[in-house]
Amino acid sequence: MATHDGTTSTQLSPQALGAALAPLADVLGDRLLTPPAPAFAETAALFVGGPPRTPAAVARVRTADEVAAALAVARDTGLPLAVRSGGHHQARHGLVDGGLVLDLRLMDGVDIDAAARVGHAQGGVLAGAYTAAAGAHGLATGFGDTGSVGVGGITLGGGIGYLSRRDGLTTDNLLGAEVVLADGSVVQANAHENPDLFWALRGGGGNFGVVTRLDLRLRELGTVTGGMMMWAPAPEVLTTVLRAFTEGPEELGGMVNLMVAPPAPMVPAELHGKPVVMALLCHSGTAAAADAVLAPLRALGPVLDGVQELPYPAMFEGAGGPPPGGMGDARTGFVGQGAWSPDEAWAADVIDAVAGAGGPAAVNLRAMGGAIGRVDPAATAFAHRDPVLMVTVGRFAPTVEELPTASAWVTSTASALGVSDRGYVNFMGTATEQDVRNAYPEGTLARLREVKRAYDPQNLFSSNHNVTP
Repeated sequence: MATHDGTTSTQLSPQALGAALAPLADVLGDRLLTPPAPAFAETAALFVGGPPRTPAAVARVRTADEVAAALAVARDTGLPLAVRSGGHHQARHGLVDGGLVLDLRLMDGVDIDAAARVGHAQGGVLAGAYTAAAGAHGLATGFGDTGSVGVGGITLGGGIGYLSRRDGLTTDNLLGAEVVLADGSVVQANAHENPDLFWALRGGGGNFGVVTRLDLRLRELGTVTGGMMMWAPAPEVLTTVLRAFTEGPEELGGMVNLMVAPPAPMVPAELHGKPVVMALLCHSGTAAAADAVLAPLRALGPVLDGVQELPYPAMFEGAGGPPPGGMGDARTGFVGQGAWSPDEAWAADVIDAVAGAGGPAAVNLRAMGGAIGRVDPAATAFAHRDPVLMVTVGRFAPTVEELPTASAWVTSTASALGVSDRGYVNFMGTATEQDVRNAYPEGTLARLREVKRAYDPQNLFSSNHNVTP
């Protein structure tokens, strides 16, 4: 078994494991789950599949004190530790073989302070639940585009979604956090208390402690114009749609997928199994302004146009992400800087790649810029402030044996599209030392290591894109 300082120890026997977990069992009772408890398999399942990982136990905590008790067991026994909220991460950070999983999902309280424009979310809150609670007050914090993502995970890694070009990343709207450190102490991190930790939390992921409360800036937002539009693929279609996001008003947010159309009832039958251009759009301005922005897209002749006026929380309804256990490979990086703009030759390469993938595949494109780029790269640990697009290349693999084929396609396609090695920790499929170096510029990584040495010198929090002390 790997210990927190990188050495190895003998795997605990069932008897030794039971003894090690006994203090935590006294605290949690039936919320400490081990095989073959009926709820164990569900708590140990993530949205992204792959080769199986089987933790020794799952601790379903409800308070910061219970988090501290679980950390004490991991710290004192050397059991590997993983922390999960939504469980969407592609590198499957929320699981660890033979170790202890700290499951925050029972910490699901949300408190909206409408007068102060601050939302308080416990560490296990999901984006959809928070958005619905804020929406009841005509307010919102921007997350991604999927309601079942954990607020803690998306915030600590960055958070790119519908409102990012207008309001900045989710992490740019983090005002403070309650954090349980490796030694079990509970601290506040904000611009005035532990500011070095606060800097690191905004993009540094789960390397520094367990965040049990997030304080998030809220902005006024009621009705938006949003939904799905879909077109048959053509280079001029893809470039026009992309430029609407990258060069249009910051109120327009969302993402564009070049993907193989599923056999869904809403998709014309003649497009089933064929590449399509699909956009999820959200315009947060007036309806008249939205109509003007969308007019050129509608002039392209979409085969599906589900864009309409709706309450902002409805953008997250039914957006549960991929089915649990979905398996495949993906790579995320960035394309373009400065005045770069996607042209038809580049768009044709995207279309050809998906058409020739030999299986279910997609290229996901998200516009950067706007408020994202107005933040000083040194202000947060998320330092990728200058790209034009964030690009994710992914391919599904029905079986473990087909993963190498999927991975080969992902690698070749990312190279052909000029996807940079610079990575986004929330979308990385592996967690190697090289991935960490790709995620952070040299100066940023050096500063993160300083913070790690101060707050987690023994590297208790290592089941992530690990910043080592």
